[in-house]
Amino acid sequence: MEIEFYGAAGCVTGSCHILKYGGKKILLDCGLYQGKDEKERGNDFFAFNPKEIDYVILSHAHIDHSGRIPLLYKMGFKGEVICTEATMDLCSAMLRDSGFIQEMEVEWKNRKKMRQGLELIEPLYTAKIAELSMYLFRGYKYDKFIELFPGFKIRFKDSGHLLGSAIVEIFMVEKDGEVKVVYSGDLGNVNVPILKDPATIDYADYIIMETTYGNRYHGNITNQLEKLATIIKTTIARGGNVIIPSFAVGRTQEVIYSLNKYVESNFFKNVKFFVDSPLANETTKIFEKHTEEYDEEAKKLIRKGDDPLSFRGLTFVNSVEESVQVNKIPKGAVVISASGMCEAGRIRHHLKHNLWRKECSIVFVGYQAEGTLGYKILNGEKKVKIFGEEIAVNAEIHRLDGLSGHADRQGLFNWIEGFKNKPKGILLVHGESETQKSFKVALESKGYDARIMQQGDVFNGNNFIKEDKETFKDKVIRKIDSYEKLDEGNIDELIEDIRNIIKMNKK
Repeated sequence: MEIEFYGAAGCVTGSCHILKYGGKKILLDCGLYQGKDEKERGNDFFAFNPKEIDYVILSHAHIDHSGRIPLLYKMGFKGEVICTEATMDLCSAMLRDSGFIQEMEVEWKNRKKMRQGLELIEPLYTAKIAELSMYLFRGYKYDKFIELFPGFKIRFKDSGHLLGSAIVEIFMVEKDGEVKVVYSGDLGNVNVPILKDPATIDYADYIIMETTYGNRYHGNITNQLEKLATIIKTTIARGGNVIIPSFAVGRTQEVIYSLNKYVESNFFKNVKFFVDSPLANETTKIFEKHTEEYDEEAKKLIRKGDDPLSFRGLTFVNSVEESVQVNKIPKGAVVISASGMCEAGRIRHHLKHNLWRKECSIVFVGYQAEGTLGYKILNGEKKVKIFGEEIAVNAEIHRLDGLSGHADRQGLFNWIEGFKNKPKGILLVHGESETQKSFKVALESKGYDARIMQQGDVFNGNNFIKEDKETFKDKVIRKIDSYEKLDEGNIDELIEDIRNIIKMNKK
């Protein structure tokens, strides 16, 4: 067994890891880079041969985990994509939409290149290629053992992050017995609307684990929902609109569900709610198809005859013409629109019309990757460019991490502590550098052996065993040797590193 790390290694987006076993090459996710990751790494090539990949095991449908599967197919992959049934259904909509966005963005860039007499470019893939790649998908239920080939089987457990999202248990027969690797995918927040909490896992030899919010604590979700309702009420009262950039799949449905009870209790007066995202409209229907995956609270509402994903005053916007009309509403509107990081889609139009207005509010309810428009707005930039035009950031900016679909630091720890036995090692992926360093130190303080994986790193199990045999002196010498030079700038850092080694040695 050997694992090579490519995407979401040393960064947040573009999840992609190769597991080699039994002469097969298996991808764990195949996602698009977004924000600064896309600029630094690029999406248009793979550091491996797509034709040599036998399987893709897909943890969930979000584009930073699934978005390059059509490109993999376009470049020669003819294996199978293994995922849950709900993930397959969501990908049928999301990948086609991603292909459409690729086409539209390239068409816009090519018009500019034609005027400049430059060579034209082609999209990563088209909507049609995305549709064709769906023939490779195989959907399975949670908790079912799936033998892909002799000596290799997997099982999906609910990760509570998105409809159909999965923790992947991987079982491999080796000479000395069975080895089990657990791939966390993206772990969900607890008490999130609609979804169940992440499943607990009994044991693992090694864990590949996300760390998106490894240095941050979310607020109480009930308090966050109350805060969202208050923001809406006060913004409408002062004559503004509320714009909520939201991932079309997952976060939008959860926001709708959360607002439902406030509308039904008449908390809001004279407020119009709009979901302006054709993809959100389509995937909401997929959510309604898979009610068996809802948590008990949502199921109770359905049994009572209440549709938790609809309420009076809520309009799903489909056509471009309808979307333009929403942009003309001066006040009294709550607009939920994609994309969640404000990088594409109709949300940019809504921001262009409302971001400069002091009476309006922008509410972020999901993760904003570094380099994205959402990140820039959230981190205090006074002006941002939208469609080539500088727009002043005058609206009130709010961040509600409690509505995030990702587990926070405590949630990640609780999941790890749920294992009956400590794993031999934890491989950290999917996180910003400082976040991962912080979470690694925290894990080590609890006696876990954790490594931050970088692009191109290779792991085979011996990576951990080797260090276990090192003496205390060996560890200190290796740490000192890792510094190219020692000066006033890093001596304190070295001292802190050695202190941590002493603490671990005592344990």
